[in-house]
Amino acid sequence: MPRHPRLAPALDHLTGSLFSELSSRIAGLQGEVFALHVGDSWLEPPPGARTEDIRHAEHGGLNRYAQPQGHPRLLDALQETYGVERARLLVTTGATGALGAICSALVSPGDEVLICAPYWPLIKGVVRTCRGVPRELDLYLELDRDLPPAEARRAVADRVASAITDRTVAIYVNSPNNPTGMVLREAELLGLVDAARAHDLWIWSDAVYEHHAYARPDVPLRELAPERTFEVHSFSKAWAMAGNRCGFFIGPQDPHHTAQVRKISTHTFYSAPTVSQLAGAEVLERGADWLQACRTAYQVAGDRAAERLGVAPPEGGTFLFLDVAEHLDERGLRGFLIDCIDRNLVIVPGTSCGASYGTFVRLCFTGARPDVVLRGVEVLAGLLGR
Repeated sequence: MPRHPRLAPALDHLTGSLFSELSSRIAGLQGEVFALHVGDSWLEPPPGARTEDIRHAEHGGLNRYAQPQGHPRLLDALQETYGVERARLLVTTGATGALGAICSALVSPGDEVLICAPYWPLIKGVVRTCRGVPRELDLYLELDRDLPPAEARRAVADRVASAITDRTVAIYVNSPNNPTGMVLREAELLGLVDAARAHDLWIWSDAVYEHHAYARPDVPLRELAPERTFEVHSFSKAWAMAGNRCGFFIGPQDPHHTAQVRKISTHTFYSAPTVSQLAGAEVLERGADWLQACRTAYQVAGDRAAERLGVAPPEGGTFLFLDVAEHLDERGLRGFLIDCIDRNLVIVPGTSCGASYGTFVRLCFTGARPDVVLRGVEVLAGLLGR
């Protein structure tokens, strides 16, 4: 019982940083640092959608709260862009705020959320802060991409079903995937839907990289399972607005579910920043050409990094996920990361993305200017003997 001076036991399973152990070493780096560990963008948002472009004289009330559901202009733009009824939309403080609100609304203490791995590093913590239990399911790297669609669908359904328990309430899936860069095919997504329907589970679809699918078109899960899917989106990744902290979700076809989650958001962050919402509306209304150019630039950056490292180009997203097992010594992955840091390269340990990935590292190829990324990639290539 967390009475003074004790804190909630859930905090024992959370880390304050992915680099808690090595943060002091990173802080002491001198010269050019290749910070390729955070999923960010070297680009600036489109002209007209930067914070200095949103002026009080033109909009008024920038210092005031927006409506808890979202600014009317942004809701209009989302409704037009995604073709869903307004009552299914909720604007949030980034995708993280969306997932936190959804989790709080759907998970009771002890309930389990099946997390398809490797995964976005913060999702397990989101579940734990809501007193849920995250359960990992190694999925993306286990897929057999040579199977015909019907067999691929059955294989995914069986794999997901094998990990479900009587405490499971939801499945979290992220495609295009952070960290693998994989874009799930429709048959694979349908297999996941089959398992969710068979066991009466919610689906949490993390679609923040929806606009950066290179190998094949992104298939929205909300269209495959509209009755049970919460689909989470963000302006951070698609529009280079990570600092704005603005995202949104599209709830299931019954708008009652979105209204219920809004109770949580109202009592946590209340509303997303007003300026950020207006910037989001601006890009949805006028940013199509910029988005296409951004997508092309990201794909080129990813292809170049992958080619230099001798791995397959990413199917989508902004990351490469590499198995460095052959280059680990008796110090293990921690030693390899120290070798990277000592050469001013900061990347993410694969264990942040799943317990099974203790020989992997994640690199973001959009977190710095392309020339800086390539110099960082050159450091990694040297350590890998490539």
